Formats: sequence, structure tokens, C-alpha cells
Amino acid sequence: MIQVSDDGGKTWSKTDKFPGVPDNTYVSDLMASRFDANVVFASFDNTLRDDFKPYLVKSTDKGKSWTSIAANLPKDETVHSIQQDFINPDLLFVGTEFSFYFSNDGGKTWVKLSNGMPSVPVRDIAIQKRESDLALATFGRGFYIMDDYSPLRIVNKDILAKDAHLFPVKDALMYIPSDTKYGQGSTYFVAKNPDFGAVFTYYLKDAPKSLKDIRQEREAKLFEKGERIPQPTDADLRKEREEIPAYLTFTITDESGNEICRINKAPSSGINRINWDLRYRDKSPVYEGEKYDPFAAARSGIPVMPGKYKVSLSITVRDSVKQLAGPVEFNAVTLNNGTLPASDKAALAAFQKKVAELTRVMSGTSDYTDDLLKRSYSLQNALNAVPGANTQLRERISKVSQQLEDVKLKFNNNSSRPSDEENPPAPVTLNNRLYKMAWAHWGSTGAPTQAQLDAYSILMAEFPPVYEQVKRIGENDLPALEKEVEKLGAPATPGRLPVWNK
Repeated sequence: MIQVSDDGGKTWSKTDKFPGVPDNTYVSDLMASRFDANVVFASFDNTLRDDFKPYLVKSTDKGKSWTSIAANLPKDETVHSIQQDFINPDLLFVGTEFSFYFSNDGGKTWVKLSNGMPSVPVRDIAIQKRESDLALATFGRGFYIMDDYSPLRIVNKDILAKDAHLFPVKDALMYIPSDTKYGQGSTYFVAKNPDFGAVFTYYLKDAPKSLKDIRQEREAKLFEKGERIPQPTDADLRKEREEIPAYLTFTITDESGNEICRINKAPSSGINRINWDLRYRDKSPVYEGEKYDPFAAARSGIPVMPGKYKVSLSITVRDSVKQLAGPVEFNAVTLNNGTLPASDKAALAAFQKKVAELTRVMSGTSDYTDDLLKRSYSLQNALNAVPGANTQLRERISKVSQQLEDVKLKFNNNSSRPSDEENPPAPVTLNNRLYKMAWAHWGSTGAPTQAQLDAYSILMAEFPPVYEQVKRIGENDLPALEKEVEKLGAPATPGRLPVWNK
């Protein structure tokens, strides 16, 4: 039962004309409109009588009469809580026994809003106005926070009719995120924070189907009709096995139109989210894989500059690329929390790019050296299967192997003991100097120190001769030795195609 007062609580009158709601049903929530004093919403819980229907009503005359707005809510989900947006009066939220729903047409239609939330009773709903966040109090799973629900305010039939849509992007705050808390003692606890960086909210009408899905749907229809189901050929099955799954691509560009970053994601229909961490992609060596994987995790590199950026959305389905939405402009804004902020951010970005390029080449050269060394040792082992001593050739290969071993020592020490601090006057290795310089910038927004500038200058003096030596061995010395081993009819070795004398 609900009591109504028009005189500030001096007198009350009973209102019990709720369409479809059984008498004496418990009122689970009551909410007055934020925009109209005449409008009020109410929900009812009749589970004590084994009745799990969603009873949700609305009054536009201060409770004198009521109409149902349960619409398409599931018939077995009791409504526990109601909330209304503070900007769009038609944007409503309800928490049920199993889920959470929103309506942006005043309750005419409801859409389930899970976004990773499990099936759980939602007992109360609160709105954090500054960030447009939803806080849901659940029974049995604690609190659930939905960050920035503002895109739901503009969802309409026109948007849902499109193949895809990119919603406006909030300003992305630039800072160095941390995943640790110190000094908490036995109360140590860390909860998940909102995703760092630029958050892209998008809508995809339909996720594309794979060749296997298409075939199985076709077979299911034939089965229902009682018709013969053709056996797929080996060629068809091979296409299904080798098919690259469809993927969405978010392309971020700067003000000048230069591409900054690409992010691939598996397509999923409905409203979804993905975030960009405001960094370039790392260009460290990529190791071999069995086949192309569009979702292989790309590591993050150096931070981008503050400024304006744009994001576009496309989809790739079986080598066919289609532009779906965008570009949408957004801002990357520096948070004013730096202890020693760089006065010249452009100079900082330029230095970071130089370090990133040096890291790319040095890491690749180090890995290339390891590959060359394996090839040289394989050549020596292959000579064991060739008649004759071949002593001179083996010595030449051994000399190249030793040169590569010496190069490896210039990149890394053989052992981490003693530590770098205990190891002088041993020379500082290339990688040791590089990684310490690069790591200092990974977690800092300050200008490069003089020590870091000096480290870069030293590397630019010490690394080029090593690079040229490795290049000469890889492009000249080792291939020449492999040709000589091949002339002897030695077994195949990595990186060498046997010559077929038909």
C-alpha cells in the first residue's frame, strides 16, 4: 500500500489502484521524479506468494492513478530498485532479482545492461553525478560500479538501426597509474579502478559469423525441414580451420592525421567498451607464432603528447575491411599532479621517441645475434655428418661463433652475480644501460635527467660498431660459410635451404 499527501504530510490518503499488482503486495521501491513533481515511480515485490513477476508502475498525477511500465522486462524478475537519470528524464534504471536494465524511452522498452556483472539481485541504485557513474548495491556480490553511463542518454532508434556507432569520448586524463598501496598493514586491499586512458564506447548491431557458424546454421535449417544435409568437403573444412576470426580495429590518429595506434578487439553485438592507455605501441621483437593472431597482445610503449586525437572504427571479415564509424575527436589532458613536470613536453616526447627507436634496434640486434649463434653451432654439428676432417672450415665457423659469443657479452653479463653495484670495474653492458634509462621514463612524466642524457650519448657511441659487426656476420660471413657447408652435402640447418641438384 502507498499513502499520498498533497499538503506536506498533514493529511494522507491511500492509493491502491495499481494495474496488475495483487493486493497487499510489498512496495520494494518508491522514487519521485527529479524533473516533475507530479511524476512518481513505484516497484512491488510479491515473492512471498511465489509470484516473481516484475511489477513496475508510474503515476503522472501525484499517485492518484498509475500505469504499468514493466513492458518487456522478463516475467520472472522481481523489481527491487528504481533510479532516474539527472539529465535525461526518459532514462530510467531498474534493478531486478537477477539483472539490471535501462530504458531511454521512459519505460516503453527495457534493455539488459550487464557489462560483466553476474546474475545477482540489485537492491539499490545510486548515481555519482560528477562522473555519471552508477553504483549498484547487490545482494551477495557487494557493490558494482558502472563508470560513465552518459552514452546511454543519447541512445535512440536511429543509432540502434546503424551497423555501428562510436559515442562521444570523455577527456582522457594523463598520469602514471599505480597498482599498489603501501602501509596498509593487515587491511591491505586493492579494488579495480576505472580503466586508465581514453575509453571508447561503441555500438555494434551484429557480430559477423564465421564460416563454421554459417555452415552449421544452414545444416540446422535443413535438419528442421527433414532434408538431406550435404557432407562438407575437405576444402571447406580447411577454410574453416584456417579462417582468421573477424575483428574490430580502433585506429587512433593525432591532429595532423598521423596514425598513433591500432587496437584490435573481437566483435560483440550491443553496446561495448574498450580503452586505450595513451601510449604508442611497443616495438620490441615479435617472436614466431603458429599463425596470424589479430588479438595477440601488443605491448605498450612511450606515452603520447597531450592534445587532440581522433578514433575511427572498422571491421575486418575474411580479408574484407569495412569502415564502420568515426572519426570521433577527443582530448588527452595532463593531470596537474607532477612533482617535477617537464617544462618542454615536446622535447621530452622527442627524447622518448629516440630512446624507443634505439630500444627497437638494440633488442632486435640482440635477438638476431642469438639466432646467428644457433645457426653457426648448427653448421659445426652438421659437419659431423660429412666425410673428411674439414678442419679449416670448422675453425672458420668456430671463429664466427666466438665473435658472436663476444657480442652477446657486450649486450648482457653471463650472470647476475655479483650484482651491478658489486661488479665494478666490469664494463656496463649495453642492455643494462639501455633498460635503466628506458625504465626511468616508463613511470615518470619529468624531463630526462643529465644521467639519462649521458647514457643515451654513450649508447650512441658504443652500439653502432656492435651493430655493424653483427650485420656483417649475418649478411656476409655466415651465409658464405653456409654455402661452403652446402657444397659438401651437409644436412640441412636452420636458415639454410638445401640446394637440390636434380
